[in-house]
Amino acid sequence: MKKLQVLGPGCPKCKKLAENTEAAAKALSIDYTIEKVTDIRQIMAFGVMATPALVVDGQVKVVGKVPDVEAVKTLLK
Repeated sequence: MKKLQVLGPGCPKCKKLAENTEAAAKALSIDYTIEKVTDIRQIMAFGVMATPALVVDGQVKVVGKVPDVEAVKTLLK
């Protein structure tokens, strides 16, 4: 099971990244959990200084932008 984390304070871009990530995971039929991390200390613990960010299984994959569903699919494979 993949652990997907969307890092950000809950802004519109953060919500869009969460939507795109869920859509990509469902399209790939991936078994996953998704977590929205809003605590700034937890976000900084990943070394992330710009949000939104996407973390896949503990690895930061995207920082400061919202990739489309197709781009997220490539990050999840």
